[in-house]
Amino acid sequence: MKPAVLILGATGTIGRGAVKAAVDAGWPVVAVARDAQALEELRRRHPRAALQILPGSVSDDAGAAELVAELQRLDRPFAGVIAALGAGGERGRLLDQSSDQLRHAFDDVVLPHLVAARHLLPWLGASGRNCGYVVIGGPGGRYPWAGYGHRSIAAAAVRMLARVLHGEARQFSVRLQLLEVESPVRTDDNEKHACEQWPCVEHIGRKALELLRHRNDARCMDAVVDYRSDACTSGEALPVESEVPRSSSSAREESGDGATRGLDESSQRDSSPKATPQEMDSDASLLPARCLQDVRNLLDTITSPKVTVKQIRSV
Repeated sequence: MKPAVLILGATGTIGRGAVKAAVDAGWPVVAVARDAQALEELRRRHPRAALQILPGSVSDDAGAAELVAELQRLDRPFAGVIAALGAGGERGRLLDQSSDQLRHAFDDVVLPHLVAARHLLPWLGASGRNCGYVVIGGPGGRYPWAGYGHRSIAAAAVRMLARVLHGEARQFSVRLQLLEVESPVRTDDNEKHACEQWPCVEHIGRKALELLRHRNDARCMDAVVDYRSDACTSGEALPVESEVPRSSSSAREESGDGATRGLDESSQRDSSPKATPQEMDSDASLLPARCLQDVRNLLDTITSPKVTVKQIRSV
């Protein structure tokens, strides 16, 4: 029997993409989500696939323990887990909202990942298969998104959680990694207004499956894998956490607000081949090209030796 992939949050935006990517690649899938009706709809979308749905929750220890019991009753091998859990939807300034909002963000985004890992890592380890465990991280974990402070803090916490669990999962012979996606994603619902540089959800799913497929590959060892890298796909893996020499300008960019960093990276790649919608090349791709050009024009005007208020307003 071919090992299956367990997908948590299978009815969410990223989860549906991961399910389709796995089905298209011929992987048996066990899809888990809280909404039984949404799971039935997911199964109807893939009528001929080796897709098994399993209503369940990892929001608390009781639900996660029940899920593991159900998985054990399936009595089948698993290659690993893809955790595509919710990213939270809070908007607004941190200072304008109560502290309860941040607590809710942690309850909705961070704790389910911890609960799931606490119960699923020992279960995977008991199989003796050297399984993989891929957490899909959303935007804001590296650089904060203006107006999405709660989501950014929660994403950063998930990023650190994954790095800690990466080390602790070794005792179960499981490779746990965070697949970091620092941008919005392209879906059928937002196709009309999505930027062409945004990755499609199915491609994210395929990259997560590549990490599972290469879980025993010594080239791919990092706790955090940038979605844009070639890790575990072709050639040598591109470490995300490795320290590399940085210029003083790079140091200033990293301590800044990320916008300048994105502009500099984008200008350096003007002569390179255009990135496809599925393979972003920089954080600058989060912005439409017209927005980047407007910002460059404004910066050029401000830094000009002779600048007037009228010139700034005309930009």
